[in-house]
Amino acid sequence: MKIKEIEGLIDFIAQSGLEEVNIETDQIKLAVKRNAPVVQQIAPEVASAAVPTIASSPSPRANDTLPDSQHIEVKAPMVGTFYRAPSQEAPPFVQVGDQVQKGQKLCIIEAMKLFNEIEADVSGTIVKVLVEDNSPVEYDQALFLIAPNELINK
Repeated sequence: MKIKEIEGLIDFIAQSGLEEVNIETDQIKLAVKRNAPVVQQIAPEVASAAVPTIASSPSPRANDTLPDSQHIEVKAPMVGTFYRAPSQEAPPFVQVGDQVQKGQKLCIIEAMKLFNEIEADVSGTIVKVLVEDNSPVEYDQALFLIAPNELINK
């Protein structure tokens, strides 16, 4: 790994808000830790999860009556920056209330200058967007709630 790549990785980690990252390859072992108190990291995550839920709530629909436990969570497969649209000028890939098909593109997560398309795991209706556009996401963080078609049609 070259110095420029390491510097880019450290910059990415600093922007993502992660507390600690360990990377090990055949060529290098890298550990990066930040000295920020844990309390400072928790407060922004709680706020970012609550704000989009309120802001993106449309009028009630039939699938909103399903208990949250029956909704499917679409989770981040990696750490990165969450984008709802392909560019700032473009409309979001999906909105609350949209019908989606399995494999349909829902968002993009940028990780180390690579743009990774995140697709729906099931066909259904977008119930909630749980993350604010252009914000950092953690591995396995819930991004969307989908009411699966098979539960809606029962």
